Amino acid sequence: MIYIGVIGDGVCDDKTYQVAYEVGQLVAERGATLICGGLGGVMEGACKGAKSKGGLTVGILPSEDREWANPFVDVAIPTGLGEARNTLVARCADAVIAVGGQFGTLSEIALALKMKKPVVGIDTWELVRQNRKDGSIKSVTNPQAALAAVYQVLEA
Repeated sequence: MIYIGVIGDGVCDDKTYQVAYEVGQLVAERGATLICGGLGGVMEGACKGAKSKGGLTVGILPSEDREWANPFVDVAIPTGLGEARNTLVARCADAVIAVGGQFGTLSEIALALKMKKPVVGIDTWELVRQNRKDGSIKSVTNPQAALAAVYQVLEA
């Protein structure tokens, strides 16, 4: 079983939600389990998309209460860790797809990279080191390219 993390804003616009929804659909179509932070926005869009294709969704929640999970989470894991739960999201995933994102997303990206997990991004952060673009985040323009990039690395 492959576990793909989908990370991004807890609140997002309709376009970003739709991209996350399509990513979730493609994750499920590939038979992978979707891992996320379990809340709204990108996380909800991805879970909703995965559920529309019969996929399994896991939400690793920042709170101690399962009730915080969006309605499309199958397995809600309440951690009580707040933002520190981002470590668990990165650790549980074999690869991460970032859709948009704020600083919480950036922390998950950094943790995933530190753990040597592939990170693919759609309209997300770029890293610059010593005034040069760091290519650690594979930047793509659509959900299909994101899944292709993830599986290219995972199947290598």
